[in-house]
Amino acid sequence: MQLPVFVVDAFTGEAFRGNPAAVCLLENELDEETHQKIAREMNLSETAFIQKLHPSDNFTQSSRFGLRWFTPATEVPLCGHATLASSAVLFHKIKNVNQTVTFVTLSGELKARQAEDGIIMDLPLYQTQPKDVKEIQDLIKVALSNVRVQDVRYSPDTKKLLVRIDDSYGRSFLENLAVNSGNLTQVENTGKVRGLILTLKGEGSGKPQGYDFYSRYFAPWVGVAEDPVTGSAHAVLSSYWSQQLGKKEMRAFQCSRRGGEMKVSLRDGGRIDITGQTALVLEGKLTI
Repeated sequence: MQLPVFVVDAFTGEAFRGNPAAVCLLENELDEETHQKIAREMNLSETAFIQKLHPSDNFTQSSRFGLRWFTPATEVPLCGHATLASSAVLFHKIKNVNQTVTFVTLSGELKARQAEDGIIMDLPLYQTQPKDVKEIQDLIKVALSNVRVQDVRYSPDTKKLLVRIDDSYGRSFLENLAVNSGNLTQVENTGKVRGLILTLKGEGSGKPQGYDFYSRYFAPWVGVAEDPVTGSAHAVLSSYWSQQLGKKEMRAFQCSRRGGEMKVSLRDGGRIDITGQTALVLEGKLTI
């Protein structure tokens, strides 16, 4: 069997930046083990599988598809950058005729629509709650050593821990911060934390190319040491920074080695629009 496969760099308009995701188009169902084997073979933070919901559907005309995401280690309930990559394959490569497509996922129905400045994803917005630093002080110590921490929040829906670094630090500090993510799973093995977000207040959108907040994201608990640019983390970050900054429209930059940016817009009803660009870098057939 041969499957069409693509690699798309998400949250960037430039090849070899942003976050690469593999995207497979499935005409027929695959067993669970094969999904995972393909994800391990692609060896990217996420491999997305787009599947027809009905035998009569086709990738060019239909507007609703199934979508699943796998890291090299496990299936995950939500992945923003691989959703963006999947949308880009449908819109830009397959030439899907619809302005908006809907994905049926483990996180409910997600919509993606074409726009002048990229693709806009409609994702759930996840609230955070204060977290007692004493409960996770060992994890913070391993991740940040003696770095000053200004706030700690937890998202129970996503099991992501958000750690805000003190405002006295700048973007370059976050970019150059050495985090040994392999040690994180040793100090946190309760299953309560599945991802660590480090974030820092930005310089604001008043300056040219200014960003409202910066972040890095680590998820060794699901087999991803550091994710280059993470849409699902921004569904958590945006709710936090919206409250802190009193803004619903923000620009964000994720300070990984590859780097990537996005626009976020909070909507009523607990949803968020995340806008990003993409670059298709590979296309081929996967033989299984």
